[in-house]
Amino acid sequence: MAPLKTQTAPVAVDAMGGDHAPDAAVHGAVLAAGQGIDVVLVGDEVRLRALLPRGSSMVIVHAPDVVGMDEGAVAAVRKKPDSSLRRAMALVKSGQACAVMSCGNTGAVLVASVLDLGVRPGIERPAIATLLPRSDGGMLVLLDAGANVDCRPEMLASFALLGAEFAKSQGMATPRIGLLANGEEESKGNAQGRAALPLIRALPLLVVGNVEPHAAMAGACDVLVCDGFVGNVLLKGVEAAAETVVHLLRDEIRRNPSARFGAWLTSRAFGRFRKRVQWQAYGGGVLLGVEGTVVVGHGRANAEAVAAAIRTARDAAAGRSTPATPM
Repeated sequence: MAPLKTQTAPVAVDAMGGDHAPDAAVHGAVLAAGQGIDVVLVGDEVRLRALLPRGSSMVIVHAPDVVGMDEGAVAAVRKKPDSSLRRAMALVKSGQACAVMSCGNTGAVLVASVLDLGVRPGIERPAIATLLPRSDGGMLVLLDAGANVDCRPEMLASFALLGAEFAKSQGMATPRIGLLANGEEESKGNAQGRAALPLIRALPLLVVGNVEPHAAMAGACDVLVCDGFVGNVLLKGVEAAAETVVHLLRDEIRRNPSARFGAWLTSRAFGRFRKRVQWQAYGGGVLLGVEGTVVVGHGRANAEAVAAAIRTARDAAAGRSTPATPM
């Protein structure tokens, strides 16, 4: 494959991954390019070219195969070396792209990252880290947010190390590490959590112990460790709660004339609130522990969410602070 003709390494976008691919991926890439981010699209060239604005010079790397959202991750990744996901990884491996962004099958992204980029020395399993805004104004690093559904206690301890390192890259000098549990007492949590806590406490980290979700969102810790099943469910639950609040507020404002007047007076504040809680306005999670920058976007991402995930990938590759993921 000939080197791409770009001044700086672009973000490789798996344009065929996601519930609304390739439309959302292409339109999001166009939005990101309009913000000065160099992007290369990877996927079916005919389909992608037809979606680009007339006269667009965006680079496309053709990939004839696609890893479906419902396919078994390991088998699909191994059997489809010419998929958009694998070819996007190859661009990073060869230095022709600075990062991969995919809204596709999370398990497949994990498998392809390990297979094509490799795992960093000393890391047992990569994990997805996402940033959440806390009510005290700080940021919370949550991991794993979906890469590893079933985890041994030793894996959770490894996630604590990865999370602490990521938190430091976000400007948290001495991040406080918490283990997600249903109570702060040492006896709380399931068997996995009770076995993991002493392993995490033995690490050279500032460990606060078990932390409940509401306490974590209020500032009890900077890094919240959990397995990928619990983390993903928690993340989607908070997303749903935020969307419900926005819809209920809108309904109440429409129903009540005086509320409409009040909403007009506070329209700017309400707009900022919506932007802070709606997941579409934020980037995806960063896959930690692999030899390269990989960002996993939301499976149902629209163009705005894709553009935000591309920004996250660009910033993560450059070592900049990544934006908060919504709830």
